[in-house]
Amino acid sequence: VQLQASGGGLVQAGGSLTLSCATSGRTFSEIDMGWFRQTPGKEREFVATITWNGGIISYADSVKGRSTISRDNAKATVYLHMTSLKPEDTAVYYCAAKMPLYSDPKSPSAYPYWGQGTQVTVSS
Repeated sequence: VQLQASGGGLVQAGGSLTLSCATSGRTFSEIDMGWFRQTPGKEREFVATITWNGGIISYADSVKGRSTISRDNAKATVYLHMTSLKPEDTAVYYCAAKMPLYSDPKSPSAYPYWGQGTQVTVSS
């Protein structure tokens, strides 16, 4: 599975941003998708996940209520819409894919496929 993340950029605190992750190489409707983020010196942390059919969605507490993960199976793309952005949301955001196995969808180790990351910078 190949993943291509895009949509990052510089935004002021309180603003909004939508990240996209286009996939190829496998039937998109058969894979679970996740978003993670990482800052220098820290481990990659879970942001949001959505199952292959959109039936189960989870968010990290840090973004819950401010972010929406969605997918368009026809376009083989997953999105992360973020609002009310804070400086602490500044990070490189990665999309990831995994098969719908019995694994922790909030753990980076459950995802064998990763995009290249897109930088989100929130200015105060």
